[in-house]
Amino acid sequence: MASPKTIALDAMGGDHGPEVVVPGAALSLERQPALSFIFYGDQPRIEAAIARHPALRAKARIVHTDHVIAMHEKPSQALRRGKGSSMWLPLEAVKTGEADAAVSAGNTGALMAIAKLVLRPIAGIERPAIAAIWPTIKSECIVLDVGANIGATAGQLADFSLMGAAMARAVFHIERPSVGLLNVGTEEMKGNEDVKAAHALLKSIDALPLEYKGFVEGDQIGRGTVDVIVVEGFAGNIALKTAEGTAKQISSYLRAAMTSSVLSKIGAFLAQGGFRVLKEKMDPRRVNGGTFLGLNGIAVKSHGGTDAFGFASAVDLAYEMADSGLIARLTADIDVFHHRLSGAAGGSQPQSATGSPLGKA
Repeated sequence: MASPKTIALDAMGGDHGPEVVVPGAALSLERQPALSFIFYGDQPRIEAAIARHPALRAKARIVHTDHVIAMHEKPSQALRRGKGSSMWLPLEAVKTGEADAAVSAGNTGALMAIAKLVLRPIAGIERPAIAAIWPTIKSECIVLDVGANIGATAGQLADFSLMGAAMARAVFHIERPSVGLLNVGTEEMKGNEDVKAAHALLKSIDALPLEYKGFVEGDQIGRGTVDVIVVEGFAGNIALKTAEGTAKQISSYLRAAMTSSVLSKIGAFLAQGGFRVLKEKMDPRRVNGGTFLGLNGIAVKSHGGTDAFGFASAVDLAYEMADSGLIARLTADIDVFHHRLSGAAGGSQPQSATGSPLGKA
């Protein structure tokens, strides 16, 4: 039975503010009746939107603030002037235990900076990562990091593996998720030094709470070869944006092909059921929501331009992770991993292939 959870929402975040956030919350409430919400932002706008959703009104509380972090603000600016904003307050609610998770469609850099300051990284985690759910031929997989960090050491990539596996257990309900390191080839001699060192590190530690599969290539992400793909943030973000662009490109090709002649239009009409299924599978709103993993609390970033359906997906993700006890499980996994790593190194700090300590930037 689902347990009651409270989600704190930045009602002013994204391109549309309460006009998308509120109906998105209402849709998520229909799926998860145990939910309740705290909305932060312009109270009159929020109340006007909630008035159209009586069931949500009974499960919602509004905290007014005039302060909003703009989409163009730099993270440093958000840290200086963000306290008391509609983005900051939901994260404070998670920190104090007033809410179980926070969701915002606002400025990604600002949200990550504030989340790191307010929630703080889990002990043993140097750099939180952004994890995204990725549709595959089989079902879905998790890819991280997709943009929080430029570059990563071997130790950080190993931590990402544990973080992604913990999320897979929470969202996919797989006890031992399979994990692969994204690389330019599957052969052991390929890749940069930190990726090769991370590969050696993950192979060397016994009894990890995951099944390490070694290197995977970019074309294997969509095949669903593994449950979790680990990559540093620069390449991960490029891969994510490339996949999104390719999906739009294919959709455009299909529309053009299906309307190019009378016969193709007739064929499209006869195959509309199949095209509807394809459209649903390729709909990015179904997997909307990037999770900030590695913090002492759950924070989910929704795409800024999404609609109510997409925002509801981000809220659903926040609820699933809160309901699964993700943070407690991940904290335990990280603690055990670093204890075993220290033991395997005989108490000394293991070195990456470049000579720098593993896990250190």
